[in-house]
Amino acid sequence: MKGVVLKSTGSWYQVRDLENRELFDCRIKGKFRVAGIKSTNPLAVGDFVEFELEEKDERQGIIQAIEDRKNYIVRKSVNLSKRVHIIASNMDQALLVTTLAQPMTSTGFMDRFLATAEAYSIPTVIVFNKIDVYGEEELMELEYREAVYSAIGYKVLKTSATQGQGLEELKEILKGKTTLLSGHSGVGKSTLVNAIEPELDLRTGEVSHSHRKGQHTTTFAEMHPLTIGGDIIDTPGIKGFGMVNMEKEEISHFFPELFALSKECRFHNCLHVNEPQCAVKEALEENKIAPTRYESYLNQLNDYDEETHYRTTSH
Repeated sequence: MKGVVLKSTGSWYQVRDLENRELFDCRIKGKFRVAGIKSTNPLAVGDFVEFELEEKDERQGIIQAIEDRKNYIVRKSVNLSKRVHIIASNMDQALLVTTLAQPMTSTGFMDRFLATAEAYSIPTVIVFNKIDVYGEEELMELEYREAVYSAIGYKVLKTSATQGQGLEELKEILKGKTTLLSGHSGVGKSTLVNAIEPELDLRTGEVSHSHRKGQHTTTFAEMHPLTIGGDIIDTPGIKGFGMVNMEKEEISHFFPELFALSKECRFHNCLHVNEPQCAVKEALEENKIAPTRYESYLNQLNDYDEETHYRTTSH
């Protein structure tokens, strides 16, 4: 039988069979390793697997094989620095949910996620949520960010789960697709999904007033079917998120506007820092690329920990 992994609970995996969409609790047969990836988890949500049912219990199965992934996304393992944790696989797109108030999502976090999604071939839609609570300053910031990311080529959506704004357009984006849902805790990911699919009743958390940050309500990635067709993969508010196994020279490849300009640089391996005749630096001086994007690029180049920066500046 063939199925897709919906969630992992330690040594057991919930698998939905592709033919009848029935759910089975499955375990892995013996040692299971995926070639080329040093990960703490051999299977991830979204993996397509082959399994057979156990004779003693027809609701349980044994996973025999995993199909090749078309893409996947990882975070650094908390305890094992040289290993990664695969968050999810086989996505059609990602939905990066951000807010400019209660809590504020930094451009650095956004750009780190977008660059990582580019690296793993996952198209991303940016959602600015909670727009009903934005004041004049936040609305100006929204206008800036919308202009920056739209110009690069990202689809941008403005939503308010409580006011119902942007929900119909969001439904169209999600329909029939497998979508990774990501963003900081407290930005309203679960509230947005619940507004579209009330039956799911995903847990939501209040924003901590002392830290203006969200409380973690999702602890593991989990795939949920949508009645409009498709699936949504809900993920924890990611802390240790970042690019793994990437060379310095490659980072600019995942900033589309920098990559487009880099072909005009004098040196083919230009890092766009202080090299002569650098097309990226020239474009920056001429205001043709956003300074916030360039700053994010430099931070990633220096392996800057944006999450630490976020925690210390958002209190």
